[in-house]
Amino acid sequence: QVQLVESGGGLVQPGGSLRLSCAASGLDDDYYSIGWFRQAPGKEREGVACIGFDDLQYYEESAKGRFTISRDNAKNTIYLRMNSLKIEDTGVYYCVAGKFIATVGWTGYPMDYRGEGTLVTVSS
Repeated sequence: QVQLVESGGGLVQPGGSLRLSCAASGLDDDYYSIGWFRQAPGKEREGVACIGFDDLQYYEESAKGRFTISRDNAKNTIYLRMNSLKIEDTGVYYCVAGKFIATVGWTGYPMDYRGEGTLVTVSS
């Protein structure tokens, strides 16, 4: 049984930082890429960043220069380090696993698995 479990969300002031984690278990091979999506209240979900099975990374425009995605294979965990947070970064962040290439258009690929999400609130 595949599980993706996110953690690390919370309340942070504008300009602050958070590190989200996505603990993956049960994936049956090493060729899954992992991505982060977010969904703000009343808005459609949007891609944030992804990392391929080959460690290639891709960032959406909103995340470039502020967010860093990384993975620890020994812990089967993918991280999203978020710096210089803005109010518009508020939303539920969830990770997905799929067979896609970490490049432009990755959000259009079908995702095989997703987690339940963790809430990030950026507010003063």
